Amino acid sequence: QVQLVESGGGLVQAGGSLRLSCAASGRTVSVLAMGWFRQAPGKEREFVTAINWSGEATYYTHSVKGRFTISRDNAKNTLYLQMNSLKPEDTAVYYCAAVYRGGGAYYTADDDYDYWGQGTQVTVSS
Repeated sequence: QVQLVESGGGLVQAGGSLRLSCAASGRTVSVLAMGWFRQAPGKEREFVTAINWSGEATYYTHSVKGRFTISRDNAKNTLYLQMNSLKPEDTAVYYCAAVYRGGGAYYTADDDYDYWGQGTQVTVSS
């Protein structure tokens, strides 16, 4: 089992920045492909960004490319999401997700992931 706990959400003005963290614990957390998803009110959960186990491969959905950066520190068992130039449409609950997969792959579908955090609210005011 893997436990994921997100933190770092909050209220920020448009154009501002936030850094989300996802602390992982449990079995061999370093061999986890991980990702961030978000769900806005009244909308389905959507993929934001993903990273492979080593941190060498990343992928972003088009709407956040150039503004968000995913990274990980396997020594600290922590996944990060640096969010810059935030927009009101980024408002959502952000979830981190994980799956035991080594190699160079990252995953963009929520069905690919086995473990989920409880989510952290990000609100961007205009």
